[in-house]
Amino acid sequence: MQISRLGRMHSNELQDIQEAHAGEIIAVFGVECASGDTFTDGSVKYTMTSMNVPEPVMSLAVQPVSKDSGGQFSKALNRFQREDPTFRVGLDPESGQTIISGMGELHLDIYVERIRREYKVDATVGKPRVNFRETVTQRADFDYLHKKQSGGQGQYGRVIGYIEPLPTESGTKFEFENMLVGQAVPSNFIPAIEKGFKEAANSGALIGHPVENLRVVLTDGAAHAVDSSELAFKMASIYAFRQCYAASRPVILEPVMLVELKVPTEFQGAVAGDLNKRKGLIVGNDQDGDDSVLTAQVPLNNMFGYSTALRSMTQGKGEFTMEYKQHSPVSHDVQTQLINTYKGTQAAE
Repeated sequence: MQISRLGRMHSNELQDIQEAHAGEIIAVFGVECASGDTFTDGSVKYTMTSMNVPEPVMSLAVQPVSKDSGGQFSKALNRFQREDPTFRVGLDPESGQTIISGMGELHLDIYVERIRREYKVDATVGKPRVNFRETVTQRADFDYLHKKQSGGQGQYGRVIGYIEPLPTESGTKFEFENMLVGQAVPSNFIPAIEKGFKEAANSGALIGHPVENLRVVLTDGAAHAVDSSELAFKMASIYAFRQCYAASRPVILEPVMLVELKVPTEFQGAVAGDLNKRKGLIVGNDQDGDDSVLTAQVPLNNMFGYSTALRSMTQGKGEFTMEYKQHSPVSHDVQTQLINTYKGTQAAE
């Protein structure tokens, strides 16, 4: 592959260069690539270690105003995904809307603005939605028999076992273990059982968000010589999960952000008080000249519109950066409120 032109970018100016050395950041032309790709001259067989890409913490529903601009709209989203691994695009199976996900309010706002400016596509944007998760906190047993007889071949599948939380440091979101002894369930049905549990864990019963840090252990079951099928065992697994989920004392997890603020010391009290109101936990407080540098962990759900609030609290002199830290359990009152809101929207539909 020949590279025809090299350039050094400075603001919005491009300066042509003949060569570039290690550590320099340059622009190349006419190369089909995405973030994280490594280029060599063909004689070197090295690749760079891949970036650590955090899971997105915020989602937005977005769609083009006019049907005719669908092509340009897709083109824009495909390009943004290639250049930014923290930007994801998906489809909401229920509403059929395009959902864009990223690392925060500003991150998504910039991409919506770029769709308008660079691709001339007017897009309508839904309300930002925080990516909550659910998890189980204790072991719960299941024993479910899925049996249907409706003329012709029936359905028969029984699964017995338990679900339990994975240790937080395990780093695995879902684990399935087959501890069956003997052939109570033929081995060709085991993948269907795992698939059923995985599918059921995509939508927890509390607020319909994915269930994480979950271990499913299959200890026993039963099959029928004629009526057992992959579908029967998959359905048995889905219902078994729903049956025992409430007994596992599930909790809702919310994304917690690490927020770093730099504000003139005179406004420190007001800013700290506001962070407390937002259920933030201040973990560091340093002095930098006339400024105070605060570090806090704040639930993302309480950070909407924070840039405006900070500006008005500090006469426009305060600034902050925010990055994803972890998913942590929400307080009991917030959990009740989220569940009630979810039930209300389900009833409305």
